Amino acid sequence: MTEPNQESGAATSRKALAINLDRTAYGAFAEIGAGQEVVRHFFKAGGASGTVAKSISAYDMRVSDAIYGHPKRYVSQERLEKMLDHEFSLLVDRLAADRGAQTRFFAFADTVATTPHDGKGQGHSWIGMRFQDQPLAEPSEVVLHLRLWDKDAGRQQDALGIVGVNLIHAALNHRETVDQFLMALVDDVGAGRVEVEFANFRGPAFGSFDNRATALRLVRLGLTDAVLFGPEGQPQVPSEYFYKKSVLVARGSFRPVSLVNEDMLACALRSVPQTGPDFVALFEMCIGSDPHPESELIDRIRLVGAMQHPLLVTRHRGWYRLPAYFRMHTTGTITLVAGMNNLVDLFNPEYYTHLDGGVLEACGRLFKDGVRIMVYPMRGDQLRRLILDPVACKVCFPDSYGHVEADSVVTASDIQMLPAVAGLFQHLLNNKFLVPITGADEKALACQPRTLAERIKNNTPGWENEVPPSVVIAIKSLKLWSN
Repeated sequence: MTEPNQESGAATSRKALAINLDRTAYGAFAEIGAGQEVVRHFFKAGGASGTVAKSISAYDMRVSDAIYGHPKRYVSQERLEKMLDHEFSLLVDRLAADRGAQTRFFAFADTVATTPHDGKGQGHSWIGMRFQDQPLAEPSEVVLHLRLWDKDAGRQQDALGIVGVNLIHAALNHRETVDQFLMALVDDVGAGRVEVEFANFRGPAFGSFDNRATALRLVRLGLTDAVLFGPEGQPQVPSEYFYKKSVLVARGSFRPVSLVNEDMLACALRSVPQTGPDFVALFEMCIGSDPHPESELIDRIRLVGAMQHPLLVTRHRGWYRLPAYFRMHTTGTITLVAGMNNLVDLFNPEYYTHLDGGVLEACGRLFKDGVRIMVYPMRGDQLRRLILDPVACKVCFPDSYGHVEADSVVTASDIQMLPAVAGLFQHLLNNKFLVPITGADEKALACQPRTLAERIKNNTPGWENEVPPSVVIAIKSLKLWSN
């Protein structure tokens, strides 16, 4: 990892100086956990008296609690919101009478946990700003959760300071488009050092910003590998949502949610020995190579929300990346639910050309720490169609499957594999890394989810029988896939 260069420091200083010379912007800075990393740029740039009304760093927990209240977790959205509430209200109460008519007041805050000296743990930060986009305006707010990927605390502090200056500069000056705002956050620091895994906007300054679309842009722009939508379809913070939870996740494309998706999750849940408040069942959708417009992706998120299920949207097609992602957030068990067609993805060597060990290395990464995949069965007629796919025939299945009865139910323990992967496949079955699902619903097995969107578009009779009732209602009320 290279050290910050002089040019990047100069760019950050120019932004800080520009804000200092803008006599309409005046604010308070509150930073906890990594020093005064953001406000120091304004002091170093010169003219900070034009910007900084107050700077505070309440390091001692008792001092911090006395000012902002006692939170469940110190580096959390709850603590950040209380910091912004307190500092913005105090600033306006004290100064509005004297300079409110010509001043855009703001409060900037961050609460940070850098990597400790022993190197264990991942640096992260909650960072945000509440501000007026013009004098006397109602306040707007932007809240971010960052992951700090540098290996040592000093470089994480440096990165945080740059992002903080970027955030203030963008909030005051660059709100034309979501993409412009988001990319400005990592100016001169890069997504390799700082991951933006959550962003939430509200208030009149962000009138055209939609938080669901923003979450998708974080993935599309490469600022994060995954974003999470809660059961109501709104963005959530993965590190808080999955904290110490066991996870059951079913992959799909959800064009739209079908009875197959619903039954996959239901069958897997029946096989899980223990659920409860420390257990999360959710869907996962990979959009890394999805060609459809983001408006449709948002519609799919809405439809999953109609079923009251969380949805993780990712950009990596390789399954082996999912456990590593969840391991950043939880020490609980991880169970993946797959369709028979996902076995093609699992054993396709073209997805692992960047790994020295290819498919074997990918499986080693995927199945460590007790991870397992539960495999949903397939009807014989659907398996016949799958085998006609040239990739499936090349990677997994011999062409001796033509004799499979159309109405038969084929489980993972029944299928034949090509000799190149048969030994590995049997090893995974024998050691219960791959677990065949039984007892699937016959109505769900008869569905054709891959053609659903086209049949809905063409108003083909009978598509409603393959979709959960709540999703049918949502599709019709939103006029999705209609001509």
